[in-house]
Amino acid sequence: MRLASETLGEGGDAPLVVAHGLLGAGRNWGALAKRLAKRRKVIVVDMRGHGDSPWSDDVSYPAMAADLAGTIAAEAGGRADVMGHSMGGKAAMTLALEHPARVRKLIVADIAPVAYDHSHADTLAAMAALDLSTITRRAEADRALAASIPNLALRAFVAQNLAIESGAARWRPDIAALAAGMDGLVGFPARFAHDSFAGPALFLRGGASDYVSPAMHGAIRARFPAARIETVEGAGHWLHAEKPEAFLAAVEAFLDA
Repeated sequence: MRLASETLGEGGDAPLVVAHGLLGAGRNWGALAKRLAKRRKVIVVDMRGHGDSPWSDDVSYPAMAADLAGTIAAEAGGRADVMGHSMGGKAAMTLALEHPARVRKLIVADIAPVAYDHSHADTLAAMAALDLSTITRRAEADRALAASIPNLALRAFVAQNLAIESGAARWRPDIAALAAGMDGLVGFPARFAHDSFAGPALFLRGGASDYVSPAMHGAIRARFPAARIETVEGAGHWLHAEKPEAFLAAVEAFLDA
């Protein structure tokens, strides 16, 4: 699948491809991508079923990895540094394991190659249940979602996925496909249980997040033996948004090494 993408900057040792998380979009990385692009070419993608990229019933990590491999082949000269957050981090890990020749350096933000107990099914169900025919402004969607998504920050994040054109509202993400594929999205492909990526890898975890616990470090190093695991202190799961300076410093130090 050809992904929608935005390219910024030029130069550097290798282009940097950035993959967002579930219900995100490339535009979520706008400010950080611009700063990273001062010293290198940066390609920010919309993952399949998100943003302006095409929809597909297949939202598996191997499918997402194939999309990223295609982007690298078409827009990054065949090999790139790859950075992914959450869902995008799992897609980036899958890319490195399945298409290692496409990846020079790997950066994974607050996710591990393991299956998680949590699910975002309730959020997707709330989005699917919203009567879009009654929505003409994001503020109306916010009020309508308040009962089913009480967390204000999460609700604001979800609302960014609402497109309103000529008075008609629609969700940019493929809610049905993502909901149907949720078991795979919270998991990690079992077929890579004995595979590894030998290249440089940086795993950044939020100090206030429980997504990458010490118990998961073994699973990370089994598949990524050269991995460095670092903590962005005081950051939760959206560490790049909550602590952008610390996140940026860690990423640039790794890419420049």
